[in-house]
Amino acid sequence: MRRRRFLQGAGLATAAAMTQPALALATTGAQQPAPPRPQGPGERLSLDFGWRFHRGDVVAPAPHTGNQTYASTKAGAAAGAAGVYYDDRTWRLLDLPHDFVVEGPFEETANVAQGYRPKGVAWYRRTFHLDPADQGKHLEIQLDGVATTATVWFNGNVVAHNWSGYSSSDIDVTAFARYGDQTNVIAVRVDADPLQGWWYEGGGLYRHTWLVKRAPVHIATDGVYAHPRQAEGGRWSIPAEATVRNIGDKPVEAEVTFVLLDPEGGVVVQGRRRITVGPLDQSVATTTLEAASPRLWSIETPTLYSVQTEVLVAGVMQDVAVTTCGFRTQRFDPDRGFFLNDKPVKIQGVCIHQDHAGLGVALPDSIIEYRLRRLKALGCNAIRSSHNAPTRELLDAADRLGLLIMDENRLFNTSPDYMRMLEWMVRRDRNHPSVILWSVFNEEPLQGAPQGYEMVRRMAHAVKRLDATRPVTAAMNNGMFAPVNVSQAVDVVGFNYQIESYDKFHAANPTKPITSSEDTSAISTRGEYASDRTGRHVLTAYDDEAQPWGATHRRAWKAIATRPFIAGGFAWTGFDYRGEPQPFEWPTASSSFGIMDLCGFPKAAFFIHQAQWVKDRPVLNLIPHWSWPGREGQPIRVMAMANTETVALYLNGRLVGEPQKVDPFEMNEWRVAYAPGRLEAVGSAGGRPVVRAVVETTGPPVALRLTPERGVLAGDGRDAQPVTVEALDARGRPVPTANLPVSFEIAGGRIIGLGNGDANSHEPEKGAARSLYNGLAQVIVQSEPGSSGVLVLRASAAGLKSAAARIDIRSDPGPPSLPPP
Repeated sequence: MRRRRFLQGAGLATAAAMTQPALALATTGAQQPAPPRPQGPGERLSLDFGWRFHRGDVVAPAPHTGNQTYASTKAGAAAGAAGVYYDDRTWRLLDLPHDFVVEGPFEETANVAQGYRPKGVAWYRRTFHLDPADQGKHLEIQLDGVATTATVWFNGNVVAHNWSGYSSSDIDVTAFARYGDQTNVIAVRVDADPLQGWWYEGGGLYRHTWLVKRAPVHIATDGVYAHPRQAEGGRWSIPAEATVRNIGDKPVEAEVTFVLLDPEGGVVVQGRRRITVGPLDQSVATTTLEAASPRLWSIETPTLYSVQTEVLVAGVMQDVAVTTCGFRTQRFDPDRGFFLNDKPVKIQGVCIHQDHAGLGVALPDSIIEYRLRRLKALGCNAIRSSHNAPTRELLDAADRLGLLIMDENRLFNTSPDYMRMLEWMVRRDRNHPSVILWSVFNEEPLQGAPQGYEMVRRMAHAVKRLDATRPVTAAMNNGMFAPVNVSQAVDVVGFNYQIESYDKFHAANPTKPITSSEDTSAISTRGEYASDRTGRHVLTAYDDEAQPWGATHRRAWKAIATRPFIAGGFAWTGFDYRGEPQPFEWPTASSSFGIMDLCGFPKAAFFIHQAQWVKDRPVLNLIPHWSWPGREGQPIRVMAMANTETVALYLNGRLVGEPQKVDPFEMNEWRVAYAPGRLEAVGSAGGRPVVRAVVETTGPPVALRLTPERGVLAGDGRDAQPVTVEALDARGRPVPTANLPVSFEIAGGRIIGLGNGDANSHEPEKGAARSLYNGLAQVIVQSEPGSSGVLVLRASAAGLKSAAARIDIRSDPGPPSLPPP
């Protein structure tokens, strides 16, 4: 369920600099009736449906004559595909989000770090009409993310240049708009070739797009700041501010009201402020909302409140914004680590990139949330958005699910264009209770130099000017012992790897809080139990291998967990991702760092961390599978991953592994002579069994099985979910060694991606076919816009019984949208 967030966010200037003299009033919710339902004229309309797309550049003819040259320099005179009257009817029609790079082939000559996928230039165009009644309103086009750089035209005028694939473009198009029968045209030229990362970055309009209509007097985009704080003595308050703009030609007296709503929508407290806003100017209204005993936001109970901000002129509603917030405290202690709500919390985090199997970087909101739910199941409590600002939707989901966020800046540069990107990230994200750290860079060569220190000092100052409630960090992989270095300019020192330096740095800097900002870099392949670096390009899943700079999952977490002064860690990485295929090159196209593969299927590392991190229930898993024909009598390495007190092992009902005390860091192992049948681990606590794990010898595959992640989809054309594909033996057991091609058919929806977690596979990620890899594949299905009824997905494979999955489609209009042309 999407929380209502109408033009939500933080202001464009500080309250101290912009606030007009005014009278602030505050009252408690118990004394005031609930406010009327907002009736402001603003609209935030999705533009995701109905774009025209062309892969490749479209070069406009250069002007030749004097008259042509003269005309080409005038407003609205863009030529070619950027122009208003360009005929794009032969272009492909598609919906957003869209990643055109993942649709292409693998090529050995393409960039290795980006996953051997050619990138290049592409164009997008979208047309729409505006009602004459919209004249006089403030109009804004919002592009949430374009990979990588872009030029944007509106009605033939250049209106924006996008310099990063990870920041939004919020474009005021009021002066260029046309009304009635006249068509408005957005044209975007995307260049995906500039590299801003050493991982797969994709290409295109891969995040959401919006048209925002507001009254002349309105709240600016990201113009509300309402982050609760606790003062000494335990009193809670929200120092709320709203940036209000006026595009009219006369000064306006406005009243701004702030209403704190509890999770059920009840009024807790209200405040209001009167301000004057000059023509084509802005002012900031501030007040303080007191809250006596709010329910706290935490990892276990992520309770969310909201602040409803309204702007009225002469008693008439002009605009309204609803901003989600959460009451929680945080602090980093140099000796005892991280505290949330005054309780010690070890950060059990992962780093993640933003791509997923079959989709590239163009993830529907529901797939973003699916990935976060997978991390919660792991026992993870924190995410480092590496190495860039995440989508709004990821932060919304983290707020709801109770995940902590290290919010990271992409480009380390203090020139004006880049500082604006840093400030944009902080303004956009500073209301989210999930965000606990601002990270200004990752592994920069200047981190141990005076230049890096001066740059970070300026960046930290810019961050603190917008949000002084959270510490600033930087992810350093060396340089922290230099005479002048970045660690001296941040609040919390982020260690990337360098286990051997944890104690040394803490001893030299006993008052400086420390966290691991990136650790591990272990490498493994799901379902493989012996490495083959020269032939098959696979890596054992036993957690034996790591890159030279890193450590295994077990060693890295032990180094963090046994040091109270380390706030926690962020394992590299939660999921496999395209590109950076180390230690391999062609044909390997994806990384092997993930705790889960590119589909979100668990590797053994998932069960290792689950045993280390989950505290509220017994956990026990067993590797490897137990189908080893031809190896009868030979010893098989068996690993049990448990959080119980002891664990024992049985083969076909016979004790083959005496009960062992569970090792919470290294796990427990035996060598067992292979015999077909049933291998069972039994975890005990208090002298009695509390959990069991079983692996069995399976027969050959005879049938397929499809398992949807959920039983229902919203029929809004946006909701999507993964469907797991397996092969079963005659007894209905999944066959973990099955590697066979499967074909799919769908009715009542669409397939938007396919994957199987195989880093060496070059099968298309779009279409209707995918092979199982070590027993698993994934199909991502999506509803059609305006649909209801049932989606039916069918799977077939040669010689196997076919399978079908039915998913109910619930009628749901989704967010308000501008109809496709």
